Amino acid sequence: MNETSRPLIYDLHSHTTASDGLLSPRQLVERAVEYHIDVLAITDHDTVDGLDEARRAISELQLPLALINGVEVSTVWENHEIHIVGLGVDTANAGLRDFLGRQSASRRLRAEMIADRLEKARIPGALEGALRIADGGAITRGHFARYLVECGRATTIAGVFKNYLARGKTGYVPPQWCTIKQAIDVIHHSGGQAILAHPGRYRLSTKWLKRLLAYFAECGGDGMEVAQCQQAPNERNQLAQFARQYGLLASQGSDFHQPCPWIELGRNLRLPPDVTPVWQQWAPPVLIEESEA
Repeated sequence: MNETSRPLIYDLHSHTTASDGLLSPRQLVERAVEYHIDVLAITDHDTVDGLDEARRAISELQLPLALINGVEVSTVWENHEIHIVGLGVDTANAGLRDFLGRQSASRRLRAEMIADRLEKARIPGALEGALRIADGGAITRGHFARYLVECGRATTIAGVFKNYLARGKTGYVPPQWCTIKQAIDVIHHSGGQAILAHPGRYRLSTKWLKRLLAYFAECGGDGMEVAQCQQAPNERNQLAQFARQYGLLASQGSDFHQPCPWIELGRNLRLPPDVTPVWQQWAPPVLIEESEA
């Protein structure tokens, strides 16, 4: 890549088959290059298991892509499930590994409880189906949703969540995740930055979103996602204003899970000019020249 041709493109939130993405880590990094991403963070749910495969693929294929070690940690705050992205974590850190092991155990327990509730609603085999679809990855409600679509219980993933897995529905089980403070601490202890993921998606009123941001900053959070592929009009500018108000760095990410028309790697990812990017203090990424790849 000619460094003078365009600014670097950062996508700092993406998923693979290590959790609920549909592309393998190798497929994801290949697609990232296809879509002209320069710096990619893989942030699977409560696992870092996809990162080694991604890094091997980048090396073997000589891809012009810088990979950031990431993870998306599930937490609970005021009865809301809130996700915290860790960027630049040390995947060999023992504390991080132990913590993610506990999160994984909570995921398995929740999955068993979801399956039990679906079984009582005369939907058998949900746990086995979800585990089959997860194929060794961290199990999520998304895997149950795919199984229910496969069984003909709904035609879309959104339909499954609306009718079966959302709060108050047949298969809903309240999450038992860690606290925001615990997630921030473990990310920091493993050398990473703690970023509040997609703050516009929690369906919080402005008053409650400000409470969340204030608490996140008070707990030592470093930044928040300001730019995503799909956002309501003026949401990006409002989030940028909140980032400045609470002294948080600004991040951006597609939250890519699978190829689809409305969410794509790198699409519409740009930060307003009056925020401080999370990568401002990072060392310049080392990219292979495209002519050498």
